[in-house]
Amino acid sequence: MTTRPHPALRDPAWLGRLFGCLAVLALCWPLGAATEFKPWVLFDPSNLAVTRRYLSQFFPPASAPEFLTLVAKEAWRTVAMATVGVSLALVLAIPLALLATRSLSISALSGRMAWGPAVLRQGVRGLLTVLRSVPELIWALIFVRVVGLGPTAGVLAIALTYAGMLGKVYAEVLESGEAEASQALLRNGAGRLQAFAYGLLPQNAAELSSYTVYRWECAIRSSVVLGFVGAGGLGQQLDSSLKMFQGQEVSTMLLVFIALVALADSFSAWLRRNLA
Repeated sequence: MTTRPHPALRDPAWLGRLFGCLAVLALCWPLGAATEFKPWVLFDPSNLAVTRRYLSQFFPPASAPEFLTLVAKEAWRTVAMATVGVSLALVLAIPLALLATRSLSISALSGRMAWGPAVLRQGVRGLLTVLRSVPELIWALIFVRVVGLGPTAGVLAIALTYAGMLGKVYAEVLESGEAEASQALLRNGAGRLQAFAYGLLPQNAAELSSYTVYRWECAIRSSVVLGFVGAGGLGQQLDSSLKMFQGQEVSTMLLVFIALVALADSFSAWLRRNLA
């Protein structure tokens, strides 16, 4: 009776994996030193005592009817701010993405895009880079000076930054898809919008919709952050409670915020299932 040889217990790629881990460590070590990253200070006894004392102020969450009514109103305003901001971003992002997509260019059907459309395409891509390079917090600070305190500044900040993000990703998704159908439509006299609607959109609708809903979820988080600079919504109320050391109120608003993000995530999952 012959016995089968035991398989090698050593990973044949262990040397490469070890080298990769050492390379990552060699790269991250100076970066951590540059940022003065010292996670062990979190476990210092004095810091642990301060953290324990601070977190104890968050319990139990505030549940006064008047406060819950205020939180519900500000949460609705936060969702409205994010939704209107993303809607305005779509108004900018969709046409810019269509202009930046090479597979929708009529002049590129022969293989080389004409210089005029090529310059326009690069200009549009540059505009998208500028829009998404400026953080929405900076846009909010600018618009607070222009239009004053309130949700309007937050809506405009989200619209500009997210227009750059959405436009860039839309263009990349459309260019990565199969271009035969859209090019066939263009060769037979269809316009850019028709080639997009009947050639590229059907095969990329699920991915585009999923990313849009994800960005809407991110916009809800951004709306809360923008409230700290006077853009209204739940963030402004959260900032006020933090400054007044009202930990119980902060805890309630954080729970509401978590619920908002969870609902947005559930909606995104439902949308992906129905568009798949």
